[in-house]
Amino acid sequence: MNKKVRIGFVGVGSISGIYLKNLTEMFREVEIIGVCDLIRERAQKAVDEYNIPKLYNDMYELFADPDVDIVLNITRPYEHFEVTKAALLAGKHVYSEKPLGATIEEGVELVRLAEEKGLMLGGAPDTYMGAAIQTSRKLIEDGYIGTPIGAHAHMICHGHEGWHPDPEFYYKHGGGPMMDMGPYYVTALINLLGGVKKIAGMTKASFPTRTIKSQPHYGEIVTVDVPTYVTGIMEFNSGAIGTIFTTFDVYHDDGCKIEIYGTEGTLQVPDPNGFGGEVRLLRPEIGQYREVPHCFKYSDNSRGLGLADMAKALRTGRDFRSNYKQTMHVLEILETFKLSSESGSFIELKSKYTPGKPMINHPLDGIFED
Repeated sequence: MNKKVRIGFVGVGSISGIYLKNLTEMFREVEIIGVCDLIRERAQKAVDEYNIPKLYNDMYELFADPDVDIVLNITRPYEHFEVTKAALLAGKHVYSEKPLGATIEEGVELVRLAEEKGLMLGGAPDTYMGAAIQTSRKLIEDGYIGTPIGAHAHMICHGHEGWHPDPEFYYKHGGGPMMDMGPYYVTALINLLGGVKKIAGMTKASFPTRTIKSQPHYGEIVTVDVPTYVTGIMEFNSGAIGTIFTTFDVYHDDGCKIEIYGTEGTLQVPDPNGFGGEVRLLRPEIGQYREVPHCFKYSDNSRGLGLADMAKALRTGRDFRSNYKQTMHVLEILETFKLSSESGSFIELKSKYTPGKPMINHPLDGIFED
């Protein structure tokens, strides 16, 4: 087996736990070489718990370390651009949590820099690589719903201030329901239906402030700076028409859904925030939904799947699935809903996207194909 690809973490916040666990226990072709965080105690805890060799004083020390092959950027969304840019300038490959940047302009600059330096740039989400959405993709490609003609996705909730320990950034630049949760839904949709050609959107913020109800910031008031009620229409290159609705403003008991409509049936895809869940197919011969068993691996929380795939690609020279062509297209879609709302017009997208190859079931868990 080739030498393991070494990962350096920038940011050890709330989402880092599952990355730390999976990259040390699930994925066999990577290793965590070191970590850093603005709150040093967080980084020290990760070092102690996962037996990580290095604790860096800051991200620049990490970027200067020749032992680091790929930088994992899991800082807050509005920090993604500066951290990724600095890593690329230091000559490091980068895998970033979603979104790629907080604006289209940030994404374009990062892509330009990565291409100029010949570096790999990829990012989350990677839930579309899990068992449920890969099974859904196979059903579509094998013709079980005929020709796809439309889709609907929604993520409905009343925000994160009731449970998240640090919810303020969800209502600031780079946040909001479309930028936070939209990447899961849009990434799933473009992997199932292909790239998007044209978009229209309408957005608003229903509440000017939010009161935090979770510790340690209980009672603090957050000013809302981003849209929290976002609706959009997408015309896919294939001619299919999709709708999407994300909000932090609504109480709901069925808040996560994707449906794909075809000429010969309908497919219900589970919450793309996860890797598993029920895939349900309705065919006219039966007249009701039937659950379809998964035919791919990774149905449990497999966060880090996209990074592990990128690491294998770094060793073999093949392309990887969660590359910047995907994350840039997703970012442009997310931002264009707001831009369309502001301009009151349809907007043609500039980025182009074709889904990467589907997952391949390697006989060994945690190993990718060459």
